[in-house]
Amino acid sequence: MPTPGRDSDAIQSLRAIPLFASVGRDDLDSIAAHLIERRYPKGSTIVEEGLEGDFMYVLCEGRVKVTKLSDDGREKILEMLDGGSFFGEMALLDRAPRSASVRTLSDVRLLALSRADFLSVLRKSPDLAIALIQELSRRLRCVDEQASALSFQRVKERAMGLFERLAHEPVSDEPFRATPPLTHQQIADMIGTSRETVTRVVKRLKEAGRLRQSRKRYLVPNGGEKSLH
Repeated sequence: MPTPGRDSDAIQSLRAIPLFASVGRDDLDSIAAHLIERRYPKGSTIVEEGLEGDFMYVLCEGRVKVTKLSDDGREKILEMLDGGSFFGEMALLDRAPRSASVRTLSDVRLLALSRADFLSVLRKSPDLAIALIQELSRRLRCVDEQASALSFQRVKERAMGLFERLAHEPVSDEPFRATPPLTHQQIADMIGTSRETVTRVVKRLKEAGRLRQSRKRYLVPNGGEKSLH
């Protein structure tokens, strides 16, 4: 596989990711020099739950889902990630087995960084260390919020919260944001309910004017939960 090295495309890919946004150019050059480009077709497994991890990944193009097996062997979707996200860093920090699997939902292009190179750069870059701490803190807050939602919020609020969290893509000439394509089963997996319940809840949210749908994408207003009517 080709190594991007100091290629400007690798630097631009890193700059677009929040984790590296505040890292200085010299440190970015050092990181880019160790990156390995990898491509996976739709339906591939990049990270396998329970196996040892040797790489972290920067997702440049495409979509992946982060999944975990339940006690009864069913796959539960924890998160969906688009270009600009990264994953796999936890196993590089604690050397524990992967806590979840990552599978591709489309053809993807990744930049991979090995554990040895990751730790070497981390030791030399205070900016990267601080950025990593901030990102891990953000993820921990997100997990806390999801756990709280599962405990205290009704399904309708959990579903709307999920749409709000995933809706990043602006809608042309409209005051809305769109989620990635989602099936009712994927939504059910992420909020801890059944597909049939999601179907009923989505219908009620649309009837209440809190949600619109464009094929498999869901539209939420830019200003929060004000009516879409």
